[in-house]
Amino acid sequence: MSRNRKNTENRIERYAAAAQVIGYFIQKNRAAFWIVTFTAIVEGMYPYIVLILMGMLLDGIREGLGFERLAFYILAAFGIQFISGSISCACRQYYNRKFEYIHEIEGEWLNRKGFTMDYEYLEDVKVQELRTRGETAWAGVAGWAMYQYESCLSSVIAVLAAVVLLIPLLSGGMEGGVSLQSVLATLLLGAVIGALMILNYRKSRQCSQKMQEIYNGTADIGNRTGYYHDILANAEGQKDLRCYGQQEAILEDVHRVWIRYLKECKRLVRISARKIAADQTTSELSALLVYVFTSVQAILGTITVGQVVTCSSSMIRLSASLAKLAENMGSMEQIIMLSQDQKKYMELEKRKQVGTIPLEKRRDNRFRVQFEHVSFRYPGSDRDVIKDLNLEFIIGERMALVGRNGSGKSTFIKLLCRLYDVTEGCIKVNGIDIRKYDYREYCNLFSVVFQDFVIFAIPVGENIAASVQVDEDKALDALDRAGVGERVRQLPEGLAVCVGKDFDEAGVVFSGGEKQKMAIARAIYKDAPFVIMDEPTAALDPQAECEVFAGFDKMVGSKTALYISHRLASCRFCQDILVFDEGKVIQRGSHEELERQEGLYKELWEAQAQYYA
Repeated sequence: MSRNRKNTENRIERYAAAAQVIGYFIQKNRAAFWIVTFTAIVEGMYPYIVLILMGMLLDGIREGLGFERLAFYILAAFGIQFISGSISCACRQYYNRKFEYIHEIEGEWLNRKGFTMDYEYLEDVKVQELRTRGETAWAGVAGWAMYQYESCLSSVIAVLAAVVLLIPLLSGGMEGGVSLQSVLATLLLGAVIGALMILNYRKSRQCSQKMQEIYNGTADIGNRTGYYHDILANAEGQKDLRCYGQQEAILEDVHRVWIRYLKECKRLVRISARKIAADQTTSELSALLVYVFTSVQAILGTITVGQVVTCSSSMIRLSASLAKLAENMGSMEQIIMLSQDQKKYMELEKRKQVGTIPLEKRRDNRFRVQFEHVSFRYPGSDRDVIKDLNLEFIIGERMALVGRNGSGKSTFIKLLCRLYDVTEGCIKVNGIDIRKYDYREYCNLFSVVFQDFVIFAIPVGENIAASVQVDEDKALDALDRAGVGERVRQLPEGLAVCVGKDFDEAGVVFSGGEKQKMAIARAIYKDAPFVIMDEPTAALDPQAECEVFAGFDKMVGSKTALYISHRLASCRFCQDILVFDEGKVIQRGSHEELERQEGLYKELWEAQAQYYA
C-alpha cells in the first residue's frame, strides 16, 4: 500500500512539473497558446466536414440530384479544405517562429538560475545533468510540450468529431431508424477498437519510459562530447594536442564514447521500431474491422453508398487519431520526466544563508577579517579540507598563501569570497558573520584573478569593465598598470577589438601572458579594497614576472593583495605570509622571519632558491 501511494505521489509530482512548464509557456506566450489551440481544433474537425460533403455528393449522384447541388457539394468541400488549410498554415508559421526561440527563452531561464544558484551546485555533476537532459528536448521542454499539446488536442477533437458523426451512421439512424442489432454491433466494434487503442497506449507509454531512461543514462555522453568538441575545434587546445602527440589518445576516447552512444542508439532504434510496429498493427487491424463492418452494413442496406464512404473514412481517421493520441500520450511521459528534471533544477534551494546587512562603508578600506574555528568539507565528502582554522588579518596589507598542492589554499579563497559557506565555525568581517551581510555588497570587497580565469570572446574594454558600459580612461589606466596597455593602444580598434577570432575575423589572438595581464587589469578596474591573485604570474615569462613585481605597489596601491603562489619569490614582496599544510596554517610571518625558521617554508624556499639565483 505504501509503495502504491509513493508511486501515486511521484506521478502527481511529475504531472505537476509538466503543468508548471506548460503554464510558464502560456504565461510568456498567451497568443501562441491560443493560436496552437485554435489550430488543433481546426485540424481536428475540418476533415470530417469534408467527408460528410463527399458522402452527400456520392448519394446525390446515386439519387440523380441536379448539377447545381452536386457542384455546391464539390465547391463547399474544396472551399473548406482550402480555407482550413490556409488558416492552419498561417497559424503554424506563426507559432513555429515562436518555437524557434522557445529553447533560447528557456535557456535564458536556466542561465539565470545558474547565475544565482549556490556555487556548489555548479560543481555537482548530477545537478548539471538535470539541466543537460532538459536541453536535449526539441524546442526546449516547454516547446516540445506545446507541440505534443497541439497534437493531443487535435487527436481528441478528431475522436469526438468522429464519434458524433459515426453514432447515427452506424446505428442506422439515417436509413430506417435505429435497430438494436446495429447499436450492439457498433458498441462491440467500438469496444474492440478501444481495447486495441488501450493496448497500444500502454505499449507506447512503456516504450517512451524506456527511451527516456536511455536519454537520462546518456546525459554524461552529451557533456563529454561537448567538452571534446570544444577542445578539438579550439586552436588553444590543439596546441597541446599537437605538441604532445595526444590526438590519437583523445580520438580513441572519443571513439569509446561514441561506441557507447551507438549502443544506446541501437537500443533506441529497437524500442522505437517496436513502438511503430504497435502503432501500425493497431491502425491496420482497426481499418480492417471498419471495412468489414461497413461492408456488412451496406449489404444489409442500413447505410447508403455515400454513408459507406463517410463511415469507413471516418472510422479509419478515428483509429488513426486514437493511435496518434496513444503515441502523443507516450511522448508526454517523456516530457513529464524531463519537466520533473527541469523543475528539480529550477527549485534547487539555496543552502547558503541569505544575509541582508549592508556592508560598512570605510574611506580607508580597512576591514578586519577573522576565521574562527573554521572547518570545511566539500559536499559529498567526509574529509575536511580546512581544519579548525583560526586567524585574523586586516584588509589593507599584503599577504601570501603558500604551501603544497592540495593544502587548502584555493579553498581558503573560496570560503573568504563566500563561494562556499563554512561547514563549522564562522568567518567575520568587522566582527559580523559574513553570512549576515548582503551577498552582492560583500562581493564588492573583492577583485579576484583566479588561476583558471576566463577572458571572454568579446571586446577588450568589455572584458576589463565586466560590462557593456566602459569607462575608457579607467580601462586603459588599468591595462597600463597591469603592463598590457601599450599593446592595446597599438591596435587600430583599441578597446573595441574583440578577443580571439571566435566570432569576429578582425579579432586579435592574445597570448596567455597578455590575457593574464588583462585579468589583472579587470581586477584593478573593479577598484575593490581586496585584490586576490591565484597564481598571478603563472602564465608570464620571468621578465614579465619581474615587471609585475616591480610595479606591484603601483598596481594595488593601498589595497590588500593576497597571493596564492607556488613561486615563493613573489612572497618576498608580502608583509604577511601564511604557510598552509593539510588544511591548517602551520607558519606565519614575513619572508625574512620564515626563512630563519625551521619548517615547511624554509624547505620549500631552499628547494626553489637555486632557480632564483
